[in-house]
Amino acid sequence: MAVSVINKGTKPEPEPRVRTGGHFMLGDHACAEGALAAGLDFFGGYPITPSTEIAEHIAVRLPLIGGRFVQMEDELASIAAIIGASAAGARSFTATSGPGFSLMMENIGLAAMMELPVVIADVMRASPSTGLPTMVGQSDVLQARWGSHGDYGIIAYCPSSPQECFDLTIRAFNAADQYRVPVFILMDEVVGHMAERVIIPAAEDIPHTPRKGPRHKPGEEIFLSYAPDADMVPPIAHAGEGYKVHMTGLTHDERGYPALNAPTHNKLVNRLVDKIRLNAADIVMYEEIATEDADTIVISFGCTARSARHAVAEARREGLKCGFLRLITIWPFPEKRIRELIDQGNVKRFIVPEVNLGQIRREVERMTSLPVLRLNHAGGEMPAPKDILELIRS
Repeated sequence: MAVSVINKGTKPEPEPRVRTGGHFMLGDHACAEGALAAGLDFFGGYPITPSTEIAEHIAVRLPLIGGRFVQMEDELASIAAIIGASAAGARSFTATSGPGFSLMMENIGLAAMMELPVVIADVMRASPSTGLPTMVGQSDVLQARWGSHGDYGIIAYCPSSPQECFDLTIRAFNAADQYRVPVFILMDEVVGHMAERVIIPAAEDIPHTPRKGPRHKPGEEIFLSYAPDADMVPPIAHAGEGYKVHMTGLTHDERGYPALNAPTHNKLVNRLVDKIRLNAADIVMYEEIATEDADTIVISFGCTARSARHAVAEARREGLKCGFLRLITIWPFPEKRIRELIDQGNVKRFIVPEVNLGQIRREVERMTSLPVLRLNHAGGEMPAPKDILELIRS
């Protein structure tokens, strides 16, 4: 039996998968606990600041509950390992930061093409290159969406508190399995290293979305690994379950066999995009405050949203008609809600503070002719509420 620390004279207690109750913990540790509560089976990773605490925490906890932790030789091996584990049926996970995230991009495209569910936590730091390893950045958001070559769909959540690091990690595992897609948890250094109270529910109250499996037993009929259902997501059979399964990064037909022609490729790639795009209403999450009468709306995410929320509250106290839209899901982008806000007719401008030089601002700009004001910092510190408030007042 796996045991926790034993005090002399007491019976050993089993190590719980879910540590139900209230805890004061880092965002990184909350993410790790979320993965464990979600049913994590395999972690393959390589330490990198500021995500290392995730790997360290899982390295202690996961083996005690029957899972496997492997420190790989680098990030290239890490992403390859979790893709292989997923193909065998494991809920698999890795954690990294900017430079490691870049190294993973080719195989993230492979996971998207083979439709293998994996979860990647990227704790963003000031970049590019080595940048400021111990200081905050939010400059990986466009890389998360477009980093691997070609067209494909992904999902990316952006927590702004340790509690959300826990909650959204569980959601990430469920979404990965539901849509057969890589899912990102785009944390940032401030949230990852922030310590706050985290409430972990009872194990039976944690949602679990299983992978959609074959509807027939092995050998009864030919299993088509990539024949989609109405939701555009195919059922999945894993290696070792008795089904004939073929997976490849090449363009493939519904059997999974290479089919190197333009019509097959066009049909496949459009489905990889549409299974996320057309299910966006069920995926997208956001927090909204005081937007019904707002002429100015502040759009933000991650740690920056904490400053933005404070600034908007102060602006409302001053009588300014200001609203707040926090992006919880960054990809798919909440286009529908932003267009609805524009169509209200009272919005005159948007303000988008972020710790980069305007990556999400560009997403807002392409949707409207209204002014989109920027408040940017290249990295190393987050904008203060007073800076956002000053721009609201202007």
